[in-house]
Amino acid sequence: MLTPSTRLKLQAIIQRIAKGESVSLNERIFVQKFADRDPSVWSWLKQAQRQQREGAPKEGLDRFLSDMNIGEIGPKGAFDPNRDDLGDWFSGAPSWLRRS
Repeated sequence: MLTPSTRLKLQAIIQRIAKGESVSLNERIFVQKFADRDPSVWSWLKQAQRQQREGAPKEGLDRFLSDMNIGEIGPKGAFDPNRDDLGDWFSGAPSWLRRS
């Protein structure tokens, strides 16, 4: 469980990531440490990275996918069962999400 001060610090750093502002290596390590253990922090970080990469989502399905934080927009993050192994596709996921 996150303390209120830790949550606020994490959200401030993640907000800067989303805006594409400067974030120090120590801050990134701090966020990643919590993202690896806490699904909420992991979700916040993924949404921020998506927003940094793609900007504010448009309306419609793209906005829905962004708000739900499911999948990548466009073919870049799509799983191709003929080419990809499901285990490899999730290899970058935090430990709580990886298959055992």
